[in-house]
Amino acid sequence: MLIGIPKEIMKDEKRVAAIPETVEKYIKMGFDVLVEDSAGEGVFLSNDEYRNAGAKIATDAETLYEKSDIILKVKEPTMNEAIGKHELDCIKDNSLLVTFLHPAAPGNHNMVRKLREKNVTSFTMDGIPRISRAQKMDALTSMSTITGYKSVIMAANQMPKFIPMMGTSIGMIKPAKFLVIGAGVVGLQAIATAKRLGGIIHAVDIRENARIEATSLGAKIAGYEISEELSLGEGGYARTLPEEILEKERDALRPWVKESDVIVLSALVPSEVAPILITEDMVKEMKPGSMIIDVSIDQGGNCQLTNPGYGEYRHRVYISGIKNIPGSVPVHSTWLYANNMYYYIENLFKKGLETFDMDDEIVRHSLVTHKGEIVHAGVLKAMSEA
Repeated sequence: MLIGIPKEIMKDEKRVAAIPETVEKYIKMGFDVLVEDSAGEGVFLSNDEYRNAGAKIATDAETLYEKSDIILKVKEPTMNEAIGKHELDCIKDNSLLVTFLHPAAPGNHNMVRKLREKNVTSFTMDGIPRISRAQKMDALTSMSTITGYKSVIMAANQMPKFIPMMGTSIGMIKPAKFLVIGAGVVGLQAIATAKRLGGIIHAVDIRENARIEATSLGAKIAGYEISEELSLGEGGYARTLPEEILEKERDALRPWVKESDVIVLSALVPSEVAPILITEDMVKEMKPGSMIIDVSIDQGGNCQLTNPGYGEYRHRVYISGIKNIPGSVPVHSTWLYANNMYYYIENLFKKGLETFDMDDEIVRHSLVTHKGEIVHAGVLKAMSEA
C-alpha cells in the first residue's frame, strides 16, 4: 500500500499533509510513502528530510497520483494549473482519499459526485466526531485554534481604525467593538486575541456552555438564546435550527451587527451548510469601514454576501471570505495537522492494512463516498436541499 503526499496547490496554501516524523510512523505501520517534489517547501522541509525519513520523491503530481493507493491531503481537490488537470482527474479509480473535503458546501457537491463516479473511498477530516477517543485526530479543532487567532490579526491589519482605546492630544479614541458569532474553538480564540489587542467584545452562541466559556474570556453575551433541546447537537456541537428560529436570531442580532466594527463569523454545524446569520440588508446598516471576517466560508459562510476565497468591500463594509486561514500560519498548522492525520490513519487501519474499520464510530462519521455511493448524511441532506 502506497501513501501519496501531494504538494498543495490552493492559492497561498503552504501546508502539507505529512512531515518526516509522521512519514517514519507510516513506514513502521507497513506503508510505502511517496512525497511530491517540494511538497514541504512551504514549511521549510526539504526533499532530503523526507528521504531520510524513508519516503521516495515523485518528480511531479501526475506520477504521484498514478502510483498512490492512498492520497493524504490538506485541502479538497482543485484545478492544477501547472499540469492543466484537475486533481480529481489525477486520482486513481478505486483509491482512497483523506483530506478536508467540506463536502456539504454547495460549491463542493460536484466534487463529491466525481469521487463517487471514480469509486474513490473518501474521508473528510471535518467529519471527525467530538469524542474523547478522537481528540488526537481532531484536525478541525487544531485548525480552528489557528483560524480564531489569525482572523482577528487579519482584521487588525485591514481595518482603518485602531483596536485599543488611544489617548491623544486631540482626545480619546474609543476601542473597537467586536462581535464574535459562534463561540466554539474559533470564536473563543478570536475573543482571547481581540481582548489582548484591547477590543470590546460581545459574543453570540446558541449553546449555554459556549456562552459561559466566552464570558470567562472577557466577552459580554449578545443575541438570542434558545432551548438546549433545539440548540445542542451530538458531541456538544450546535444543531441546525429551523428557518423560523434562524429568522428570530437574525432579528436579535441586527442591532449588535449595526454597532460592530469587526464581526467574526464562525457559526457552524459539523458537515452541514453554514447558516446565514447576516443578510445583505444587515450589512447595509453597518458602519462604513467596518469588517466581517467570515471564517465559516468553507461550509458556505454565515454572511449572505461573502465571496468564497476573496476579501472585498460591499456597501462600504469589508467582507473577507479567505478560505485557508490556517495556511497562513503553516509551520504550526502543518505540525498539528500532520499528527492529526497520522492518528486518524492509525485508527482507520487498526485491524490491518488490507481494509479499514467500518465499525468504528470515527470512520463512519467521516466517510463521504464508498463503493460508488455518497454515504455521508450531512452531504446527502445538503444536496437534497440544494
